[in-house]
Amino acid sequence: MRSRTVLSALSLTAVLAAGSATPALAQEGPLAVARDLYASARYDEALAMLNGVRQQESANPVNLRSIEQYRSLCLLALGRGTEAEAAIAVVVASDPMYQPTETEASPRVRTAFSEVRQRQLPDIARTRYASAKSAFDRKDYQSAEQQFRDLLRLIDDPDMGGRLGDLRLLVSGFVDLSTAAAAPPPEPARPEPRREEAAPAPVAPTAPDPQKVFSIDDDGVAAPTPIRQDVPRVPVQVANQTRDRGILEIVIDEQGRVINATIRVSLHPIYDAQILVAAREWKYSPALVNGRPVKFRKTIQITVSKR
Repeated sequence: MRSRTVLSALSLTAVLAAGSATPALAQEGPLAVARDLYASARYDEALAMLNGVRQQESANPVNLRSIEQYRSLCLLALGRGTEAEAAIAVVVASDPMYQPTETEASPRVRTAFSEVRQRQLPDIARTRYASAKSAFDRKDYQSAEQQFRDLLRLIDDPDMGGRLGDLRLLVSGFVDLSTAAAAPPPEPARPEPRREEAAPAPVAPTAPDPQKVFSIDDDGVAAPTPIRQDVPRVPVQVANQTRDRGILEIVIDEQGRVINATIRVSLHPIYDAQILVAAREWKYSPALVNGRPVKFRKTIQITVSKR
């Protein structure tokens, strides 16, 4: 059985050297053989095959990641820790969320992966923030939203150890901004045309629709009044870059709580995010229709004084 596996490895290596005559075999076969060699504790042979395949797959990120995963396992099994960490670093850079499972690797190997991830994840998170912010700035809001959501998962990873808490708050604000910018603005409600009819007999007021979100344009609505509506100060570092006026739209529920907040006219991305966070803590006396609390959509103009 051993001689047959070695012969297969040699045959597959020859296929790689021959060029692209059988591309599927060249891409899949050597890695499968290397996995079998590793599973048989023949680490030197598996590593030699992976090193050869590595040169062929340098332009294929998916295959390269698998190759580096098994290279790191072989190197750790052979006691070559420094080289193993370099291979793990390649895997983490390619796929920061990857961690070997209990069925894939021993506790020692999983610990090595965790240690490398703890060192690399903060820098990877900062790089991915720059990429997501670039997508936001060029108004590719759908891509920016997905990148910011993936970044939140990365920041919340246990190996991050609670670091970059300030960045998490900023990224959460950008998720809200990207979601609002990617969605089409709601069409304003149009009142039904009134018909000239005979006055009906007085009837008891009907209960308002609990699903409807009322606005100042609806008849018979008593608008909510603020109980707590504290707008944060403009951060000093962006004061000169902030616009003079912005528009915030909020939805207030029947208990006077803000259940949704959207920036309609931006002041500055960093200040916008702080306003959205603050708005979640605002409190109002609820809007009323026929004396009953209802949901209400309110538009707030925010004016910045730069004096």
